[in-house]
Amino acid sequence: MTPPDRSASPSSRIRVGTSGWRYGSWRGDFYPDGLVQRAELAYIGEHFSTVELNGSFYSLQRPKSYLRWRDAVPDHFTFAVKGSRYISHMLRLRDTTTALANFFASGVLALGPTLGPILWQLPERQEFDPDVLDAFLAGLPRSTAEAKALGSRHDARMRDRTWLEDVADRPLRYALEPRSATFDDPRLAEILNRHGVALTVADTAGRWPRFEPGDTDLVYVRLHGASELYASGYTAQELQDWAERCARWASHGAGRDVFVYFDNDARGHAPHDALALARLVGDDPGDR
Repeated sequence: MTPPDRSASPSSRIRVGTSGWRYGSWRGDFYPDGLVQRAELAYIGEHFSTVELNGSFYSLQRPKSYLRWRDAVPDHFTFAVKGSRYISHMLRLRDTTTALANFFASGVLALGPTLGPILWQLPERQEFDPDVLDAFLAGLPRSTAEAKALGSRHDARMRDRTWLEDVADRPLRYALEPRSATFDDPRLAEILNRHGVALTVADTAGRWPRFEPGDTDLVYVRLHGASELYASGYTAQELQDWAERCARWASHGAGRDVFVYFDNDARGHAPHDALALARLVGDDPGDR
């Protein structure tokens, strides 16, 4: 495989990683024999520039977990954080103020400068409702300072398990991953662009629609498997094709960053495919 011709602005960057890192099938394969489980994230930090933190999707994590994860990786590492499925799958993006406050109070901001984009993955049954989506995106904090202010409105269930310390104010970026074909609607781009939210490019072995990225300064890519969802690996030619797409997207404006996460972990392909793509796009985990 040969690296694509990259003409991206020097201020743009392509980062490649995996969706999660704690998988039994990786032990003795990607992770060397004898590596203790608590050292796995540090190993990820040595080999990748980013990882998608997905435990936050299933339940609110605790501040001590976020602090431990941050301490395990280099300062220039980036975590993408999956938003709570309580918000996306149960509330269906409606009446989310308190749930969002609890999410941001739970310790997300403790990641500090390693906090990267936040992903909202929608269920397949969630159909496109422009008013609901517009209202939800309008309620998202645009910076860490706004997120802290929102987090202070958490409910009583979060008492004694919050992290709302002062942090350097930084912009927050979001990506949306819809899985219903009803989102193939010209109004979607208008809403996302108005709020500066990226439309996720998801490769799902044909299970769900693949959308093209919007016009924001973020491109978010999730590779779930080309031929078998969550299970199949990517061929050399498929990785070359994705590398060329990423380089093209990154070249579309100064500061336009591309984040790619492999979620084909069922048979252990994700870290190996991620390493191969990272080499193709020149994503060196040591770059600062």
